[in-house]
Amino acid sequence: MTAGRVLLLVLDGISDRPCSELGGRTPLEAAETPVLDRLAREGICGIMDPIGPGIRPGSDTAHLSILGYPPDRYYTGRGPLEAEGCGIHMEPGMIGFRANFATLDREGRVADRRAGRIHGTAPLCDAIEKEVRLKHGISFRFRPGAGHRAALALKGADLGPRVSSNDPKTEGLQPPEIKPLTREAKDRRTAEACNDFLRQAGAILADHPLNRSRKEEGLPPANTILLRGAGEMGRFEPFADRFHMQGSVIAAATLITGIGRAIGLESVPVPGITGSADTNLGGKVKAALAELGKKEFVLLNIKGADEAGHDGLPVQKREFISRVDTALEPLLSLEDTLVVACGDHSTPCSIRDHSADPVPLVIRGEGVRVDRVTRFSETACAEGGLHRIPGSALLPILLDLVNRARKYGA
Repeated sequence: MTAGRVLLLVLDGISDRPCSELGGRTPLEAAETPVLDRLAREGICGIMDPIGPGIRPGSDTAHLSILGYPPDRYYTGRGPLEAEGCGIHMEPGMIGFRANFATLDREGRVADRRAGRIHGTAPLCDAIEKEVRLKHGISFRFRPGAGHRAALALKGADLGPRVSSNDPKTEGLQPPEIKPLTREAKDRRTAEACNDFLRQAGAILADHPLNRSRKEEGLPPANTILLRGAGEMGRFEPFADRFHMQGSVIAAATLITGIGRAIGLESVPVPGITGSADTNLGGKVKAALAELGKKEFVLLNIKGADEAGHDGLPVQKREFISRVDTALEPLLSLEDTLVVACGDHSTPCSIRDHSADPVPLVIRGEGVRVDRVTRFSETACAEGGLHRIPGSALLPILLDLVNRARKYGA
């Protein structure tokens, strides 16, 4: 017997380093994880370098790698993928940016890079799309993401992606002007279009009713936009053509949704998913089970542990992992399905950023050679039968286990 379907569960940023607050254990080691531990007991385990040993992966490059799209070939920047995830259809050649709504003080300095973690910014985006007019035949889309996030896409002739950011990356500084990073005319045109967009958008935001209301309530107004992550949308071979499986993606993060859409996975909306600790975990799992009734492949991304790692909160990370584990219990009853659980990168609380530490991995389902690992953790999985693999090896391994791999040779 071989399984016919694959559920790829990416526990975003779950991997960590020993934390003194947890008695020298990682949050994953300290968490209550009976479901993940059972998957480990009934499956084959290993550790995985999402890109390669010693390489700190971004969430974007890590997901591309483990989905079978080598980032050195397919990655052109985060912006186009964020834009796709925000619902903008990115055609090859369009220039995409990730964006934050932010707050400027009276001196024009950034007072809050996230505008008080504002939500419900669709009215701001709608007003900007309606009123901003760019020159030289350049059109644009500007759509909201989760919370304070948004995405900008530019379309026009002779636009280039190599431009700087206006995000100072810290409060108390004025946003710099966006500049071309080369002497090429197409990059200069993009920089000029961005600066024109920002000037016009700033004037609209300054007097928008939503921001007037926020000021009256003592909340930071979203009176400016910070752009970064410029990139040119490339061409992605559809997942169904590449791997002969129809697939779906379930994720709160617009980046992951965007990657899924870019490669042809159907995006499945789930009410109440946020990408934070308050996300609708049960809804995500229920949606994944429903999709497995229609598709051969489902990518399910759960992000809250990553957020706790970036905030340097090991106890909160441990508690969230325990909550995730409880929500995963229905996966134990899945039949004809490879259940694959892994991280996309490590996010150690001690450094509050991604690291190059490998992530734990388990594959459980029909046809899997079960090893002796009994716990799902960074160190326990290192003793498993998969040993240590690069992220690029994951899809070939899964394709072989579901009997979809092509023979190499006669």
